[in-house]
Order: sequence, then C-alpha cells, then structure tokens
Amino acid sequence: MTLPSFRLDDKVVIVTGASKGLGRAMALGFAESGADVVVSSRKVVDCEKVAAEIRALGRRALAVACHVGDWDQCAALVDAAVAEFGRIDVLVNNAGIAPVPPSLSEVTEELYTKTMDVNFKGPMRLAGLVVEHMPAGGSIINISSKASLRPSPFTMVYAAAKAAQNTLTRAAAQELGPRGIRVNSIVCGMFHTDSFHRAAPTAEAQSAASRGVSLGRIADPDEIVGTAIYLASEASSYLTGELILLDGGGS
Repeated sequence: MTLPSFRLDDKVVIVTGASKGLGRAMALGFAESGADVVVSSRKVVDCEKVAAEIRALGRRALAVACHVGDWDQCAALVDAAVAEFGRIDVLVNNAGIAPVPPSLSEVTEELYTKTMDVNFKGPMRLAGLVVEHMPAGGSIINISSKASLRPSPFTMVYAAAKAAQNTLTRAAAQELGPRGIRVNSIVCGMFHTDSFHRAAPTAEAQSAASRGVSLGRIADPDEIVGTAIYLASEASSYLTGELILLDGGGS
C-alpha cells in the first residue's frame, strides 16, 4: 500500500484574498508544501509582501492585484497566472466581504451588489476561467462560512452569498468530475481575522463567542492550512462536492 501524498510539489496555486488572514496563511502553507503561488488581492503592494515571504521559502510567487467582484479583473488574474506558470492546478476562492446591514429594511442595493459580487460572482467567474487551464487532478477550494448554514439577521446578505457559493461547489463538482477536477468548500467557523475582530472587538466579546465552540476557543488563521492542503493534494483524490465544516465543534 502506498500512502497518499499531502505534498504539492511544483503545483501552481491561485489564492484570492491572499494578502492577510486566512488567505495569507494558506498561501504560505501551500508554498511550504512545495507549491508555486499566485498571490492575489485588491492591492498589489500587499500581495508583493506575501509573495516575498513565499520566495524566501524557495518557491516562485506572482503578485496580481484583482478585485474578484470585477468580471474583467478575474480574467486578467487568470491570464497573468497562465502567462507566468503555463497552467493552474489549484484555485482557492478565499476573497470575501461581510458587511452588516442594520436591518432587512435597511439593506441597500450597493451593499447587496458588492456582497454578492465578491462572495459569489467572483468565485463562479474564476472557477469557470481556471478550468480551461487546469489538468486532471486539479482542485477548486471555496472558502465558505458557517453563516451559510446557520444564518442570522445581521449576516443575511453575506449568508445568502455564501449559500450560493455552496451551491456552486456542489454543481461545479458534478460538471467537472468527469474531467478529473474536484470542487470542495471549507465552511469556516470563527477565526481570528479582521472581520471577526470588527464583530467582536473586545476580549469579553471574543470570550463570549468562544463559549459556543466545543474546543472552547477561536481558531488561529494557520489552523485552516491542514484542511486546505488536504483538499489541494492527492490525499483527497476521491473527495468532491463536499462542504467541510471547520468550526471547532461549534454548536
């Protein structure tokens, strides 16, 4: 019996929203596992900082500015990746925003459009583009949220966008399976990210939030890396169309 490999040697990975938080943690984790990484977010200066960290690990990196809610910028990102590396083995749709409307009646068209564009339109557009440059064995990983499964009033638009992304995961997995391309989602609970700290800015608020987690704490960004590498690697070669809940055993 040959044990499955979790290595990503010489794989080409695009990570959106990679300049900080979960995206940065995954980009560095992929590089440490042997991958070359396209680091993307809205500001190229921030991308370059992460790209420099990846190069320091001995891997190649390309920094590309991209607002994933923009149809044409998504195409430019994929074109830049293919021009540099020739193919794309893994796409991680991590970029996301979670604005909080005061109430249902106060949801603005701008908030709705921006939230849906970044959290659903962008991942859908990028997935459709990368598969034309993705060989069999490729993997698309969508970073979703537990809000998509258990929405609350203040997450209503964000939760709906992420629920749409979950649908994308399952539908695309069916379409792309015959081509040997897998599509899965990591459905995240609470991590120490900028958006979490905006929602729970004090130690008391964070402590209260952690009481509903079986492990009794909020996750560090690095704790997404193991699951992401599993989904990107041959170790998950027979797994597709799944929503993997990564929430510390939240209630």
